[in-house]
Amino acid sequence: MPQPDDIPKRVASVMEDPSALAVARVYADAFLNAAGGNVDGALEEFTSFLDDVLKTFPDFEAVLLSGFFSRDEKVRLIDAVVGRFGSETFTSFLRVLARHERLELLPLILRDCWIQHEIRQGKRRVQVRSAVALPAATLEKIRQELNRKLPFEPIVEPSVDPSLLGGIVIQVGDTVYDDSLRNRMKQLRARLRHRSLHEIQRGRARFASDEPSNI
Repeated sequence: MPQPDDIPKRVASVMEDPSALAVARVYADAFLNAAGGNVDGALEEFTSFLDDVLKTFPDFEAVLLSGFFSRDEKVRLIDAVVGRFGSETFTSFLRVLARHERLELLPLILRDCWIQHEIRQGKRRVQVRSAVALPAATLEKIRQELNRKLPFEPIVEPSVDPSLLGGIVIQVGDTVYDDSLRNRMKQLRARLRHRSLHEIQRGRARFASDEPSNI
């Protein structure tokens, strides 16, 4: 049986698997649809299960993710532990994941649930990277500017990347707006390189035209 210390590593590897992300998105969509008009409550229960139950009782999580217990045994455990206190919607959802051996996807499914829920509300997450942490007032100005220009309400997610040297990088989905100092230096270097090659070519052409013709 996997030890509790091994769980974060296994979950992290799943979180980085593109195929796992695609599967998690299907389950997340199904969970939101099953929640009906109580999506906020369902997400709160889902979040509480990961934060307050699995993190507090790592042995319980280890059993759910173990390959030594059958699917039926895991379903019975879910009924005994979660079914007593959780909603039927969430308990049934865990049963489905257990029967399909997808319980390792729980963190990924929850993350995608929040993203899809935000999209359904006309919101989307926008990553803002900077060389140093930006003050709250600056982030709010960026959010307001993005709100004016984008067709949805942005949820700004700031992060620090010292390699940028200065400026910011804004990413909306697969689109990246790079106004970092590092990118500007790369562009300047490319322009200087292009100019140098152009001058060399002009010099060669001038040299060739000045050579005496062989008669």
